[in-house]
Amino acid sequence: MWLTLLVGAVILLLIWDFARKRHSYAALAKSGITGPTSLPVLGCGLEALHLGAENLIDYVDACFAKYGKTFRMWILNESLVYTMDLQHFEAILSSTTLLEKGQLYQFLRPFLSDGLLLSVGRKWHTRRKIFTNAFHFKILEHYIEIMDKQSGVLVEKLQPFADGEHVVDMLKYVSLAALDVITETAMGVQVNAQSDPDFPYIKALKSVVYIQPDRMLKFSQRYEWLFRLTAPLLHRKLVSDIRIMHDFTDKVIRERRSTVERALTDGSYRPLSLGDAEIGSKSQMALLDILLQASIEGSPLSDADIREEVDTFMFEGDDTTSSGVSHALYSIARHPSVQAKLYAELQQVLGNDRTKPVTQAQLQQLKYLECVIKETMRLYPPVPAIGRYTSKDLQIGDQTIPANTSIYLVFYFAHRDPRHFPDPLRFKPERFLDDNEERQTFTYLPFSAGPKNCIGQKFAMLEMKALISKILRYYELLPKGPDLQPMMNFILRSSTGMCVAMKPRK
Repeated sequence: MWLTLLVGAVILLLIWDFARKRHSYAALAKSGITGPTSLPVLGCGLEALHLGAENLIDYVDACFAKYGKTFRMWILNESLVYTMDLQHFEAILSSTTLLEKGQLYQFLRPFLSDGLLLSVGRKWHTRRKIFTNAFHFKILEHYIEIMDKQSGVLVEKLQPFADGEHVVDMLKYVSLAALDVITETAMGVQVNAQSDPDFPYIKALKSVVYIQPDRMLKFSQRYEWLFRLTAPLLHRKLVSDIRIMHDFTDKVIRERRSTVERALTDGSYRPLSLGDAEIGSKSQMALLDILLQASIEGSPLSDADIREEVDTFMFEGDDTTSSGVSHALYSIARHPSVQAKLYAELQQVLGNDRTKPVTQAQLQQLKYLECVIKETMRLYPPVPAIGRYTSKDLQIGDQTIPANTSIYLVFYFAHRDPRHFPDPLRFKPERFLDDNEERQTFTYLPFSAGPKNCIGQKFAMLEMKALISKILRYYELLPKGPDLQPMMNFILRSSTGMCVAMKPRK
């Protein structure tokens, strides 16, 4: 009897699975979109979910080579399409309606809630308008002070290792500097991560941004109930770390809101005005202050609204910048002629006094450094792929992407297409020197494009320039340590670190 029931249940499961996937299979097959062998119910899950982040790039590369610019996968009940086709990039990124993130972004929701990265519709549109003020050039000028100060702390922390022999994984140190920058610019508080990396908020943030993305590549942790069952200790740690982060952010918001309310009562509070010459007032520079002053249809943002936006800014502004800077330092160390040209530019624009604060105008003049950063992000985009979810059939050219599919645009491989970037594996910053060079808009997307492009890209570029220029003014980078082994995740990392050696400049 039990055997009969079991066989019957299996048959029903197979019928249900076939019925659920039939439309997708038909649409993809008609469009010529194929992919790895998909088993009933499991799809490609047993194969794909046991690869590990360190093998995912090679796996995706092999799939593109075998199935073409666009291929499909089933992982359990999820329909996924991966593409490096520029026609797909343009259609998806230009859309004003196809804004919902792919299903893998569910792993960020416990931390980021419904902040700018994950929100859609009216909520996203109104929040996006608010954020425009956060990156006004007058506010960015004040942020430069913070970036320069924390860059100075970074070179001090690196000094003990600058003997030409020590191999240093730059991500470890750059990440802490980026955290100091982002906490002060986003929340207006100094956590001194570079001096106290064990500060509870810092430890919790680092834990969460590693645990959550890694879960998407582990079969036993992909679903919340299964994660809780198979890894109870790690699950409890994740919950605890998210609580620590949210409690800290809530405390900062409450204290800052209280300060603003007291100032309003005694008449000393001055609303933020971007036309005001006194915009440089340090008390009104943090993103948090802008959010506290914002209102939607006459109603101020709640503390919960503000927290999810601050948390989003912290996530997007820490690991992405750290990845970009660390990959750049790794690449510079291995290209002496590039490093020599960079140092000459720094001397010319910033002068010999390394202690003198840099300005926004000076950083903007570092054109060759900008080319180096752009070339770094071409080869090693901090966000190697992004995802969108379509709830209805999507027609792109002669191909149909079926409803209920997550579409992942893989920038990592599109940036290495020899048709758009000759000699694509060569590190050649000069390819970005000519701004008039003929290149299609959607061939180079380190900050994405369209309505949901990275709103903080100007901030990110200035921060990367500040950190890299400060290090190069103090130290010559040497090519020591293991080669990069890229790991594809929400943020591009390396299983071997991003290693260099350093020696002091005279």
